[in-house]
Amino acid sequence: MDHMWERVGTQLIARVSGPMKFRLVLQPCMAAFFAIRSGLADAKAGRPPYLWSILSDPHQREGLLKDGWKSVGKVFILAVVLDVVYQIIELHFVYPGEALIVAFILALVPYLTLRGLVTRFAREKKAAPAPSKKAV
Repeated sequence: MDHMWERVGTQLIARVSGPMKFRLVLQPCMAAFFAIRSGLADAKAGRPPYLWSILSDPHQREGLLKDGWKSVGKVFILAVVLDVVYQIIELHFVYPGEALIVAFILALVPYLTLRGLVTRFAREKKAAPAPSKKAV
């Protein structure tokens, strides 16, 4: 069992310097784009931050998860597919668990983190009073 975790850790770290490493930048950027777009829509609609709502409101959880999956699902699937391609090229074998771990890190973590932060910042900016201009 320890050998398996050692292999997983080693192979995950090797992705940083291996072929197709540009996806490690591109996929979080794509997830961030969708998170910002959804977070601004949440702020405009007056909804609470996304991740907090998922964790604290069981009545809306299903709808929120569907909405989030619509936004970031394609990025997640693309992350899985690209990691499988990487594994075939580099490892000559496919480890589905590793592909899911990489997709989670590259797509879902940035999305879940940024969507709520964008909502909070957009609401604070909207609520902050505009600076008054004094007549000169």
